[in-house]
Amino acid sequence: MEERYLDFAIEIARAAGNVLKHYMDREKQVELKGRANLVTVADKEAEALIIRQIRERYPHHAILAEESGAFGPSSTGEGKWIIDPLDGTTNFAHQYPFFCVSIGFEQAGEILCGAVYDPCRDEMFSGGRGMGSFVNDQRLRVSDVDRLGNALIMTGFPYGVRDKIKIAMSQFEAFMIESQGVRRGGSAALDLCYTALGRVDGFWEMDLHPWDTAAGFVILEEAGGKVTDFPGNPFSVYGKQIVASNGKIHAEMVGVLRNLESGR
Repeated sequence: MEERYLDFAIEIARAAGNVLKHYMDREKQVELKGRANLVTVADKEAEALIIRQIRERYPHHAILAEESGAFGPSSTGEGKWIIDPLDGTTNFAHQYPFFCVSIGFEQAGEILCGAVYDPCRDEMFSGGRGMGSFVNDQRLRVSDVDRLGNALIMTGFPYGVRDKIKIAMSQFEAFMIESQGVRRGGSAALDLCYTALGRVDGFWEMDLHPWDTAAGFVILEEAGGKVTDFPGNPFSVYGKQIVASNGKIHAEMVGVLRNLESGR
């Protein structure tokens, strides 16, 4: 993996984060894409900046962006940038300080590197295959918690949670019972990075998109964590389910979800 791609991801994530900083205390021009799915002027401007810089630096690369969709070459042989200019838009719109920019880089079907920037805490999470992962200059390493009963877990609810409320709440209830505690942050990318840093010990969510997980996925694995789908199969950013952990509690987390599925 060429280090230049990771350096570039960090560079443009920080630049987009500066756009979010500019709008944090200003009018955000909130629009609705769905009942609970917001988009703001900050999303649009940050994404436009990222896309412009990618096109200038790597004109032959493909781009998959939350607001603009997919464009560029269909093959990922040259490279594909998977971007979320603002993960946690609802938090941002309410000035709740838990949101970020997420940028992942894929080549030949593999996520090679990613950067996640939290402008509120000025924390830049980054990682590349075989290079480790970091927050600013600190090396990331997952926690040593080895029992789900001692673990702090994060989750998120899909935008269509009202249509899946029974499934979502049954998962939430099961993990509340089996773990030390559950937190719902509102940014999947930061949830993955917090697991990589050891602030939390695991994370699960359903109905995600590639831009939610591409960067955090590689950051967490490079920190020693484990990522699968709900049944425990290898994870793909194009799947809809994620279980992520420090590795030590992974089997227990998968077991909780498997028991729920078998009980339906």
